[in-house]
This record gives sequence, C-alpha cells and structure tokens, in this order.
Amino acid sequence: MRWKTAPASCARPGGRGRTEVAEEALSEKARRIQELAVQAAPCPACDLAQSRTKVVFGDGNADSPLMLIGEGPGANEDATGLPFVGRAGKLLDECLREAGMLRKHVYITNVVKCRPTLEEMGKIKNRPPRADEIGVCVPLWLEKQIAVIQPSVILCLGAPAANTIIHRNFKMTQERGQWFESKYARYAMAALHPAYILRQEGDAYAQSRQLLIDDLIAARDKAKQAKSEPKMTLF
Repeated sequence: MRWKTAPASCARPGGRGRTEVAEEALSEKARRIQELAVQAAPCPACDLAQSRTKVVFGDGNADSPLMLIGEGPGANEDATGLPFVGRAGKLLDECLREAGMLRKHVYITNVVKCRPTLEEMGKIKNRPPRADEIGVCVPLWLEKQIAVIQPSVILCLGAPAANTIIHRNFKMTQERGQWFESKYARYAMAALHPAYILRQEGDAYAQSRQLLIDDLIAARDKAKQAKSEPKMTLF
C-alpha cells in the first residue's frame, strides 16, 4: 500500500484564486474534517474553554487508515492550534520518520481539544484531562472525527487515550504493544506518549524511544494489512 498524501493547495492557471482551488482539491473526508474544525473553534462546552488560547482540533491526512490519538494539547499546541508541535511533537516526527512515515501520512489528534492546565507555585503547567472533560469532548468532537476518517488502525499515545479508545482500565505497563478491537477501529494499540519518553534518561530514554518506533512500525504494517480487509461498521 502506498501512503496517500493530502492534496496540495496551490493555484492553477485560469484566473481562479488559491482558496477556491484548495477547496476543490480537498477530498470529501478532508472537507468534512475542515468543517468540524470550524465548528469546534469557538467550543464553550467545558471549563477548558475559559483558559485556552486555541482549540487544537487535529492535523494530517484525513484519508489515512492510521490515526494517532494523544491525550491533550500542551503550551505550544495551545499557542499554534496544531497538535504535537513542541518537544514531544519533534520526537514524534523523528520516530515517524524512523518508522518509514511522515506526519502527512497519518491523522493526529487528541482526546481533548483544549489544553488542560493547573497553577502550581505561580506557574501554569500541563495536567492530564479529567474524566468530566473527556466525557464532554469525546462525543462532541473525537467521535465525530473518527466517524469521518473511519480509520482501520488507531494508535493511542499514552494511557488517557488508551483508557478512552481501548478500555477504561488499560494498564500501559502490561498492555502496551498489544492489539485490541475497539468500537472506534478494527485494530487499536497503545504506545508510550512522546512526552513520557522525554522525561526518561540514559538507557531508559533510548529503550522507550525505540518502543515507540517499534509500535509505529507495527501500526503502519497493520494499516497495510487492513487495506485488504472488509470495512467494519463503527459505533
């Protein structure tokens, strides 16, 4: 299977503008995801709306069979509106390349679309999303994204995503790298979150980084395998 690349948005001869041509170039899935992102931009549904800078909806190829789901945006993502653009995002890009993929070959999003924060000693820090925040955001936005993209494979980055997509009692230390069937995709697996890997040192860093690469390769290969299988009906 050749990995599809999202359509380029460039002007063509004939006097039509860049925006018009770009809209024509979008696939049906990409167009629908773009519409959802516009709807999500002013979302007031939970308390995270009060502290966010931007909704971080998703990025990548809406036609990909492989979807990566993290837990929530950090400071860099909140500032730019794009997922995985800070240090963790750079590490993810490196690992994707070593797994034979680029960001444009997959679709990347998070369980919650706004940055969860806490104040500690006068500083704003990231925190895991709470159950009530996940309970609002998943049916409102994540499930709609998945319904449009219809991924064959979902790779969960971190435990909060795995608890949401695979099962609520997921244990990363025991179940990472194992395949599960989910109501959201025929195949779902969890990998270490890049932010967790960055907190490791020495051999632990190298080993956990390699585990992420291995899991990305497994997800890539599973997506190729799923190409020849009949589509399943999602939730």
